[in-house]
Amino acid sequence: MTSETEQSSPPLLLDVTDGVATLTLNRPEAMNSLDVALKEALRDAVQQVAEDPAVRCVVLTGSGRAFCVGQDLKEHQAGLQGDDSVPLSDTVEQHYNPIVLALASMPKPVVAAVNGVAAGAGASLAFACDLRILADSAGFNLAFAGIGLSADTGSSWTLPRLVGRAKAIELLYFPRTLDAQTSLDLGLATQVVPAAQFEETVRELAVRLAAGPTVALGSIRQAIQFSSNHSLEESVAFEAEKMALTGGTADHRAAVDAFVRKEKPVFEGR
Repeated sequence: MTSETEQSSPPLLLDVTDGVATLTLNRPEAMNSLDVALKEALRDAVQQVAEDPAVRCVVLTGSGRAFCVGQDLKEHQAGLQGDDSVPLSDTVEQHYNPIVLALASMPKPVVAAVNGVAAGAGASLAFACDLRILADSAGFNLAFAGIGLSADTGSSWTLPRLVGRAKAIELLYFPRTLDAQTSLDLGLATQVVPAAQFEETVRELAVRLAAGPTVALGSIRQAIQFSSNHSLEESVAFEAEKMALTGGTADHRAAVDAFVRKEKPVFEGR
């Protein structure tokens, strides 16, 4: 039975402090598995912070002992048994695709603070972020084939770009939990830190990114993504567009002036 506290707790927490938007998946009793309510809340929140000029860095994390174990299989089972309120056939298009596209394309840095296990779509969400900071007790599991499903939430695109095609196929064919150190060795994790230092490390990184030249950082992540499936000629043309954009920002002008004065620049994100 679900407790009154669990019923009243929102499935997603959003906090914006010092330019950092922290999105916390908040179903700890279900290891932050993704039911319809959480998927809708996450989709709406990611799109909101992507458009909010006050947000200069986004952190995605989980509450409790898990980051996110992917689709809520209890709810999914109800859908398989005929519950019309569970959109089995179009949840990928309604929820997972908009979430991952917003995470991967927004013009500002995105950090996955992986506090615990990230499995299935939960792992895919982390792979769509720029940086993945893992607690030393965390890990990844590409669980899709284990329940007879294909990959979703962008992992067919992000995973081979992180580990290469052959390793991506292996990890998807033979799901297993990759501990934090293995994830770091494979390139799935950016940094692994002791659990006791995890929150502080994530906070320091996010604040540092939020204090950076936001337009430039957003342009860098968009240029990297663009180049992954375009020719060199197309990529350098895109670079030229982004250089024109960033060259006209107040942050660029202020940084050049600060350099000439031998001072440290202060960026305002515009």
